[in-house]
Amino acid sequence: MNKSLTRSIGFWLLLVLSLASAGVGGWLIAGQVGTMTSTLLDGTATGIEVYVGQSLVVVGAALLGAGVLGILLAVALTAVQALMPSATPVVVEPIAWTAESDPAQEGDITNPETDITNPDTDITNTENDAQSADDEEISSDEKAQNGSSGSTATATKISVK
Repeated sequence: MNKSLTRSIGFWLLLVLSLASAGVGGWLIAGQVGTMTSTLLDGTATGIEVYVGQSLVVVGAALLGAGVLGILLAVALTAVQALMPSATPVVVEPIAWTAESDPAQEGDITNPETDITNPDTDITNTENDAQSADDEEISSDEKAQNGSSGSTATATKISVK
């Protein structure tokens, strides 16, 4: 259970209605048994007081029993809640923004070997740049598929036979 019993409306309704039911049932039983006892001992009892009084005592007993059962259920729920281990809060550590490097700043660094203007190296550098761009696109597609249920071939629309 993730939330406390004291914050549950259902628990409080069970407890309050059980107490009310037990109270009303006890009041009915005590009132009717008292009336029947006094009228029967005085000799002034009528059929209505005796026979209707017995029926009201049975109704009161049912209400009292339901109230006691509800109270016992509320106590049992409280005991089960106390026995259940509470969820330990997850500690989230703050992100160290200074520890990470920005990928845009890494690409700004110039390499003196590739800045030399030589006709032979210009062609090779252009081919290397095109190849590295393709490699970056494939690796970004593979990263996007990391953890998904689709295959890389499906995600990149490659025909696999």
